[in-house]
Amino acid sequence: MALNLEEIARLLEAKGQRQYGREAVSQLAHALQCAELAEEAGETPETIVAALLHDLGHLLAPERAEEAVQAQQQRDDLHQYIALPFLRGLFTPAVLEPVRLHVDAKRYLCAAEPGYRDTLSPASQRSLELQGGIYTPQEAERFRAQPFAAEAVRLRRYDDAAKVPGKTTPPLAHFMDLARSLAGS
Repeated sequence: MALNLEEIARLLEAKGQRQYGREAVSQLAHALQCAELAEEAGETPETIVAALLHDLGHLLAPERAEEAVQAQQQRDDLHQYIALPFLRGLFTPAVLEPVRLHVDAKRYLCAAEPGYRDTLSPASQRSLELQGGIYTPQEAERFRAQPFAAEAVRLRRYDDAAKVPGKTTPPLAHFMDLARSLAGS
């Protein structure tokens, strides 16, 4: 069931041209911007690759783009879990866990930081409700105690900022080289 790196690159290049939900960027542009933000912040290679791949589940979900957009608007597509079986054979938990936790990180930040919810795009606010809403204080504490929660929170912030139309980023090959250096380690 695992994908190899070439299949991941092809998936990002082909299906990554789809619009990223209701945002003004494509899935690929969002992934590249997210990875670039992580790299610029001096993150570990694992967190940079997690930033690149965090939404891969959207591309592995419904085959037709229209169905995918409709599904994202009406129900939680659980994209943070869909990609994990496809990536598990390639990467360690240092990549996989921030991917798995990035949706929960949004729910956590809404509970932990007054005003954070107001910084989210309308599409991200809508998906927050579909994903279970804001954490209770107890849920937020449980989230914070998990391994890789801090990385997931930082990934979440890159995710929130990686929606700039027309932004120039390094090419996919740049980040795939980094992924290649981690694969199987």
